[in-house]
Amino acid sequence: MEIIPVIDVRGGLAVAASRGDRANYRPLVTPLAGSADPVAVALGLSRLFPFRKLYVADLEGIEARGADYRMQQRLAASWPGTELWIDDGGAGTQAPLGDNGPPAAIIKSHVLGSESLSSIDDYERARKAAGPAAPLSLDFRGDDFIGPPGLLEDAALWPDRVIVMTLARVGSGEGPDLPRLDAVVSRAAHRAVYAAGGVRSVADLASLRDIGVAGALVATALHGGAITSRDIEAIA
Repeated sequence: MEIIPVIDVRGGLAVAASRGDRANYRPLVTPLAGSADPVAVALGLSRLFPFRKLYVADLEGIEARGADYRMQQRLAASWPGTELWIDDGGAGTQAPLGDNGPPAAIIKSHVLGSESLSSIDDYERARKAAGPAAPLSLDFRGDDFIGPPGLLEDAALWPDRVIVMTLARVGSGEGPDLPRLDAVVSRAAHRAVYAAGGVRSVADLASLRDIGVAGALVATALHGGAITSRDIEAIA
């Protein structure tokens, strides 16, 4: 099982995500870094464990207020060799590469978040721009799917990597939504399914692994020490 650390960024700072209530996210305080600077947090995570991937939620991009490409560039430069998964509301799939856009090193890993998609046609355009390796995030708030209904209903539309994002459980300590994840895994065929939201412990990771989940996006449990480097080594 693969563990992917998460950094949520707003206003140039890493923030502590809680239940998808983005307006009330506060700057992250973590023993892994001396500040809430996203690069400092990323470096702290890299010292904890040699993660192969890092997930970044560019909240201003997701909220259609302008993606923070400078932050994306800094993160790409700070952790070379790591695959960055960036959800910026699809902004990065429409912008030029280079100084005024997302770094070329991460363009193929832009996350296609269902909450930012208005239709299946919109999804197909974004997927074509991002490339076939781009993960899809199936976003849920409570029991409601956020996005074009057909995208959830038709698994043939899914790429090889699918995230199940349960926003109400992010930072909640309530545990992952195992029934929903199990349902997605049962329809995913060969695709790798990743859990996001609510992971508290290595026991949760084991439960996810047992139902066929390929990996988990984790933040709070890493910063709080509930999941340690030894735990990650044991479950990976």
